[in-house]
Amino acid sequence: MSSRAKLGDQPIYDARALGTAKMGILGLQHMFAMFGATVLVPVLTGLSVSATLLFAGIGTLMFHAITKKKVPAFLGSSFAFIAGYAAIAPNKEPELLPYACFGVAVAGLMYLILAALFKVFGAKKVMRYFPPIVTGPIIIAIGLNLSQSAVNNSSTHWGVALVAIFIIIICNIWGRGMIKIIPIILGVLGSYLVAAFAGIIDFTPVREAAWVGLPLDWNRTVFGIWSSGKADTSMLLSSVIMIVPISFATMMEHIGDISAISSTVNRNYIKDPGLHRTLTGDGLATTVASLFGAPANTTYGENTGVLTLTRVYDPRVIRLAAVFAIILSFCPKFSAIIEVMPAATIGGISLVLYGMISAVGVRNIVETHVDFTRTRNVIIAAMILVLSIGINYSAAGSVGFTVGGVALKFSGLAVGSFVGIMLNAILPGKDYNFMEETPNDTGVDFQIAQGENLAEEGKGKKH
Repeated sequence: MSSRAKLGDQPIYDARALGTAKMGILGLQHMFAMFGATVLVPVLTGLSVSATLLFAGIGTLMFHAITKKKVPAFLGSSFAFIAGYAAIAPNKEPELLPYACFGVAVAGLMYLILAALFKVFGAKKVMRYFPPIVTGPIIIAIGLNLSQSAVNNSSTHWGVALVAIFIIIICNIWGRGMIKIIPIILGVLGSYLVAAFAGIIDFTPVREAAWVGLPLDWNRTVFGIWSSGKADTSMLLSSVIMIVPISFATMMEHIGDISAISSTVNRNYIKDPGLHRTLTGDGLATTVASLFGAPANTTYGENTGVLTLTRVYDPRVIRLAAVFAIILSFCPKFSAIIEVMPAATIGGISLVLYGMISAVGVRNIVETHVDFTRTRNVIIAAMILVLSIGINYSAAGSVGFTVGGVALKFSGLAVGSFVGIMLNAILPGKDYNFMEETPNDTGVDFQIAQGENLAEEGKGKKH
């Protein structure tokens, strides 16, 4: 690679040819692309913003180490698990969030099981148990179950919420370049400024926050549950039962993301370093982050879009972005600015985001040509949707029973997912064939940015 390599002229697989300054700027751009979506998850769930940034960076570095430093992926906060946090801590209760984090940590270990199955049996045999007729309705239910909180938050000030909605729509439909990749952060900024000028934000916590501080609070971690000596065994079991089923959908998302990155970079990461390594890296990053009170991690479509724009495919740039995120996590004042975000801004963003999560489920079903003239498919989808949503909005809000004196609660999503997977395995007439060469056919993408569309545009320019 020539030392005079220029951005956009040709694919660049070794960014050192660009020089240190340009590499640093590219790293900042990747951090900026993931930033809006990543910090939104702790705002929605009540988790720590500082811990989120810290473990987005650490998780990304872990992922790169496990995947032999070959895959240019950034791991940010996963939206899919928001439903799990809401099920355990519906009002963002600090004392309950560590229990939700425990459930997410166990969900992260499911990635390791799937990775081992891929390694031993191959993708085709494993994926037949998680076809789009199962994952699609699960994703639809995740978004619909969250819709109530989005409306409640927006109703605190519809004017502020609408500003966020309009900006996101405009950026997604008419935006170009980075504008199209970072609609969330632009929507947050625009709505936040309107709320600030309207005088509905209390900036006292920002003034009182220090400039430098530790990003972790031991009492908000899973380890804090054990050290307190007051661990609630039934809550731990309940969180696992309610949250682990979500991992079935997020693992499919991971496969789709790795496929999209492979297509964008023109490297087959499905075979080298292999899905067993990428799944392991993603799962371990999620488990470690959750144990320390941060959200689950996932590979980010936003950053795939940046790869397409710049055509700089060097994973070193992604690792620089991870280091920048870690550094920023040690600034409590910055976290305070995020945490005083008005509920209406959160609501406006959530209305679009949660609706798009459900829309992704619909897209997953449509693009994989699920045949709804077949009774088995109708039954599977119907049972997943009615159980996942119906139980969630029932008077009890869950299905529970007692085993050995321990009360267990099953969320609607847990029940719906389990029933859907079992019905698909038992009912005759499976008609979906997962091929290792086209894993994106079962992929889902919970990210709001148009990284996938940009990747397609980039592929079109190559031909």
